[in-house]
Amino acid sequence: MNNLAVLYYFCTQHNNKMKNNKINILIPAALILLAAISRIVCNQMHWYNFAPIAAVGLFSGAALSNKKYALLFPLLGQLLADLYFQLFTGTPGFYDVSQLFVYGSLVLVTLLGTRMQQPGVLKVAGYSVAGSLIFFILSNFGVWCSIQYGVDIYGYGKGWQGLVTTYTMAIPFFQKSLVADLIGNALFFSAFYLLQQFFISKLQKAKA
Repeated sequence: MNNLAVLYYFCTQHNNKMKNNKINILIPAALILLAAISRIVCNQMHWYNFAPIAAVGLFSGAALSNKKYALLFPLLGQLLADLYFQLFTGTPGFYDVSQLFVYGSLVLVTLLGTRMQQPGVLKVAGYSVAGSLIFFILSNFGVWCSIQYGVDIYGYGKGWQGLVTTYTMAIPFFQKSLVADLIGNALFFSAFYLLQQFFISKLQKAKA
């Protein structure tokens, strides 16, 4: 009888753990999908660069213990939005080599998020600023590379002067991105915590 009780306890605990793992994957996935939609909405409203792109990567890296999913979800969300732009709007979803730097930036910010432990208000804010800076530096370096080795459609010029001009012209956009990432991370982490607590309490009540 004792053996049966131990087996029952093990099975129920394992089942609860599996449910919790699903919750911890599905909630971030849903939030990241909403972020991809928000990027589309911001573009259609002409609120350019006010989408929390870096925030998505940071949150995914911090919230998902499985690094494969943590890297996949932000890239998938970015790709879905780009496909939407390409197929259904006048905004090109796929453009030049600088897009590879955007995706690379997202990967780096996601990896930064995996280093975050026990998220707190100050820590999330600090990591958010760092993530925004990484995205700003690398994505705009990609813009310069597309100018340096392609057609200068922006008129920034090439060489060192072109690099300086590229970053200078991007500062106003960085300010918008930084605000969007700070707001986005505040919403993502808060919503994740609240939804996680809600569903876990539901599971515990169902178990009782």
